[in-house]
Amino acid sequence: MKIPRILLAAGASGSGKTLITCGLLQALVNRKLKTASFKCGPDYIDPMFHSRVIGTKSRNLDTFFTDGDRTRYLLAKNAGDCEIAVMEGVMGYYDGVGGTTSRASAYDLASVTDTPVILIVNSRGMSVSLAAYVKGFLEYKNDSHIQGVIFNQMSPMLYPRMKKLLEEELSVKVLGYVPKVEDCVIESRHLGLVLPEEIPELKNRLGKLSEILEKTLDIDGILKLAGKAPELSIPEFSDLIRKDSAFGYRSSEKVRIGVADDEAFCFFYADNLSLLEQMGAELVHFSPIHDTELPGDLDGLLLCGGYPELNGKALEENQEMCSSIRKAVEGGMPCLAECGGFMYLHQEMEDMEGNFRKVCGVIPGRSFRTPKLTRFGYITLTEKKDSGLGEIPAHEFHYFDSTDCGTDFHASKPASTRGWDCMHYEGRLMAGFPHLYYYGNPKVPVHFLKNALGYKKERRQKKDAEI
Repeated sequence: MKIPRILLAAGASGSGKTLITCGLLQALVNRKLKTASFKCGPDYIDPMFHSRVIGTKSRNLDTFFTDGDRTRYLLAKNAGDCEIAVMEGVMGYYDGVGGTTSRASAYDLASVTDTPVILIVNSRGMSVSLAAYVKGFLEYKNDSHIQGVIFNQMSPMLYPRMKKLLEEELSVKVLGYVPKVEDCVIESRHLGLVLPEEIPELKNRLGKLSEILEKTLDIDGILKLAGKAPELSIPEFSDLIRKDSAFGYRSSEKVRIGVADDEAFCFFYADNLSLLEQMGAELVHFSPIHDTELPGDLDGLLLCGGYPELNGKALEENQEMCSSIRKAVEGGMPCLAECGGFMYLHQEMEDMEGNFRKVCGVIPGRSFRTPKLTRFGYITLTEKKDSGLGEIPAHEFHYFDSTDCGTDFHASKPASTRGWDCMHYEGRLMAGFPHLYYYGNPKVPVHFLKNALGYKKERRQKKDAEI
C-alpha cells in the first residue's frame, strides 16, 4: 500500500515536537488535505488534542504493544483513506525502553514502518555546532531514516546560512525553521484537559501558528518527502488471526458495554473501542458526573483513565451513579477499570485539593496522591491465576497510589529486574492502575466480552424463570 507519511522526531523532549506537529497538522488541514496523525508511544494526550482541536483522525502506534505486522496493519487501517500520515515521535529519537535500548523508540517506529524522518532541532544557542549535532543523529545508525531537518527557535537572519551549511556538508534536506512564537505556545495542560470553552481560543492560536509555518517551513518539500515514502507490505486482518486466533472472535450476540466518557474519564485508545465493536460490542457512552444511573440493559462496564482527581467533588456528589455502579459490579456485571477508573471504584479517592471523596466503594480502601510519579512506563503483566490470558503489555503513568492495588498479576519492567504485584482480577472484575492496549493482547477484550455475554444470558435466564 502506498501511504504518504513522515515522522517528526527530536533529539530530546522539550525540543518543540508537539508544537510544530500541531502547527503542521493545522496547516495541512487548512490546505484541505485529509490527514491522519499518530503518536509514537502510549500517550493518550496528544491524540486527544489532535482530534478535538485540530480535527484530524488521530491514533497511537506503539512497537512495545504491537509487533511489526500489527503496527503496519494499524497504520494502514487508520491512514489508508487519507492523503498524508504525520507521526509524532516520543522523547529523544533513539530513546527506548529501559533507558538503554531503542525498542519502542521513535526510531523503532520509523524502522518498522519505513517512514522518512524529519529531525526537529532546538537551535537556541547554536550555529555551526548544529552540523555536528545533526551529523551525530544521521550516523549513529546506518539506517537512521532521517531525511530532513527543521530548526526550532532560529532567527530568520541565521536560517539561510545554516541551511546552506547543513545541505552542503550533510546528506539531509533542511525543510525550514520556526522562530520564537510565544503567543502561539500551547501549554501542557491544554494538551491534557481540553474543555469545550477553550477550543475556540486554542484554534485561534493554532491558526496563527499555521500561518507562521506556511511562511517559514517548506511545506511543499515536506509533502514531497512524505510522498517518497516506500510502499508498505500491509498484512490483512486474516493474517493477524492466523498469528493469534483471538482476533477472530465474534460474540454470538451483541453485548451492550457502558463506556464512562466525560471530563473525568477521557483516556481512550480509539483502536481499543473499534476492536470491541468489531468483536460484537455495542458501546453506550455515559457520564459518571452528569448522569444519575447507568444506561439500561448493560452487559459490561468500561471505566478508563482520565482526570477523576480534578472532578472529585462532582463525582462524590453524584452518589446515585456511585451506587448504580457498585450494585452492577457486585451483581456480577463484568467491569474493566484502568487507572482513573480504578481510583473511582475505591471507597475513597483523594482529589487535587487533598480532600478524600467517597466514591463507588467496590475496591476496599482509598486511593491517594503521591508527591511524584509512583510507577511510570512500560510493563509486562503476568497473571498469577491460570485463566489463559498470558502476558499482557501495558503501561503506567500516575501520581496516585492505592492502599489496595491488588495482587493478581505481576508487573515486570522491561530490560530491568524491577517488578511488583498489582491488579484485582476477581470474578468478572479486572481493575488496576495499568493501561491496556487491546491489540497488544486481544485475549483481554475477548475474555471481557465472553464474560459480558455470559452475564447477559444469566439475566435472560433469570427473567425467563420469573415469567
